[in-house]
Amino acid sequence: MILGTDRCLKLVGEAKLVENLAERELKAPDVGFDLRIGELYEVVGSGFLHADERETPELKLVAKQGKAVLAPGRAYVMKTVEKVNVPGNIIGIILPRSTLYRSGIILSAGIADPGYKGELSFGISNLGPKPFEMEIGARVAHILFFEVRGKTTAYRGKWQGGRVSAKRERQV
Repeated sequence: MILGTDRCLKLVGEAKLVENLAERELKAPDVGFDLRIGELYEVVGSGFLHADERETPELKLVAKQGKAVLAPGRAYVMKTVEKVNVPGNIIGIILPRSTLYRSGIILSAGIADPGYKGELSFGISNLGPKPFEMEIGARVAHILFFEVRGKTTAYRGKWQGGRVSAKRERQV
């Protein structure tokens, strides 16, 4: 069951479900909340994903304020302004805003597991033929919260807290 606006806002106040929300989201949100780009990194290195180990590519900080340009054919990682604190009986599902795909920009988002705390990171790439300008603080994604019925396991991954890359490490 998708949590309605009233329940989400109540959880923002009581459990800090989402911190650093824009004024628009606090006053007149849709179902769920829009999320804003807070930092943008370009993928510049190489990495790997094995059954038991992984290493994410080196990232270069592109912008934390002002404007950033997504070059065609390049891969980036973005981090949100907002921080989530997902209770054990809720899961967040993140979707891109339609302006992005209408502009040839692909946002690779996923879920915020029960028990996850921190900023969210997504992959973002420009598949269009021309550079695309973004302003830090622009709304890029939307998070919907769902109640989980039944037993859950709290998030135990190493991405807790909002980190955006990892050196060689064993997977959990």
